[in-house]
Amino acid sequence: MEKEEIKRILQQFKSGQMEIKEVLDKLKHFPYDDLGFAKIDSQRQLRKGFPEVIFCQGKTIEQIIKIAKRIKETGGQIVATRAAPEVYQEIEKIIPEVTYFKEARIVAVEEKKKVSSKFILVVSGGTADIPVAEESAVIAELMGNRVERLYDVGVAGLHRLLTNSKKLLAANVLIVVAGMEGALPSVVGGLVDKPVIAVPTSVGYGASFNGLSALLTMLNSCAPGLAVVNIDNGFGAGYMASLINQLNEVKE
Repeated sequence: MEKEEIKRILQQFKSGQMEIKEVLDKLKHFPYDDLGFAKIDSQRQLRKGFPEVIFCQGKTIEQIIKIAKRIKETGGQIVATRAAPEVYQEIEKIIPEVTYFKEARIVAVEEKKKVSSKFILVVSGGTADIPVAEESAVIAELMGNRVERLYDVGVAGLHRLLTNSKKLLAANVLIVVAGMEGALPSVVGGLVDKPVIAVPTSVGYGASFNGLSALLTMLNSCAPGLAVVNIDNGFGAGYMASLINQLNEVKE
């Protein structure tokens, strides 16, 4: 439930348009909605400015549908990550307005939001890193940010990155997604004067240890202004980039 909805309920109660029983009924899911197998954080929109997201990996389709249905009933925004096509198909049956972002593996209802004037740039080292990069990009867009993309500009062909230097320098926040040795965020971090969020991916041959080598490279970066999220955590990067981008906008 969003802040404006609570204000509307309280104003209706104050004016006598709504009885106390109806108010309690609408607010009964606070502080969370207990489904037994899941406790839906209905206050997260109020605290964070963005609702709780359904992480589909590890959940049954039945559990996902019950959570999505309850979020819809309480007026929340539906966003589900790591969603397979069959998850989308089932959610669409109860919420026809959802969109499936196939590469990002995200199911969401797109809500109209004021879009930030400054943009987040999502950069990927290779084409194989795009699914994680798209998770970052879509989450940032759903949170009301203008997002631009710059894909397949890894260090194996550095000229591909350098010919896009104007776009790099124009971004307000950068998300840099890379696997293998994970060197790209350090290179980008050394070129720009804005925050860089590095995302290691599990892309690579055996010695990359499913993204561990990229993670360690990024954690050991000497480029200032660079922060690192967990392996394949595009969602976390998109969320953090949004908070930075919108905080900057509020100050101005």
